[in-house]
Amino acid sequence: MLIGYARVSTAEQTLALQEDALQAAGCTTIFRDTMSGGTTDRPGLSQAITDAQPGDTLVVWRLDRLGRSLSHLIEVVQKLHAKGVEFRSLQEQIDSGSAGGQLIFHIFGALAEFERALIRERTMAGLAAARARGRMGGRPRRLTPDQVQLAQRLLASPDVGVAQVAEMLRVSRQTVYRALKRATDK
Repeated sequence: MLIGYARVSTAEQTLALQEDALQAAGCTTIFRDTMSGGTTDRPGLSQAITDAQPGDTLVVWRLDRLGRSLSHLIEVVQKLHAKGVEFRSLQEQIDSGSAGGQLIFHIFGALAEFERALIRERTMAGLAAARARGRMGGRPRRLTPDQVQLAQRLLASPDVGVAQVAEMLRVSRQTVYRALKRATDK
């Protein structure tokens, strides 16, 4: 069975063109959404995937109607394949049931993986450059080096405990323990 999915971004847009193309392609059921393609939680798409049975084919007018990002598009197609459901895009003439369509999606998958690797490399390079300039990422330390030294001196006394030092410095006991551990690991 051919199941259609149509989406427009705003209520001012019309689904007529997509619905006509899906009906002409032989879709007996058409699920619809009126929301941005960047929104991954789309009730019409979710229902189409849920209702699809092994052997069915989900048909869209164009790839961008299914997902705006390549990674989301691949994720949806993988969900479909896990259920034994094929995918077809009318405008791009992609049919995951054919060898050529499968090749295209493998290429898309490789491109998405490459894109994720590039993003990770750029992120790591940016963090390394920031560290080289003396900037550290993450949350600022709750205790200054002077406060850590004060905590060490106070805890050297047998009459003072970590709970008292933490209360005095207005931090948790765990914060005091972490600061002391960092100071001794240096």
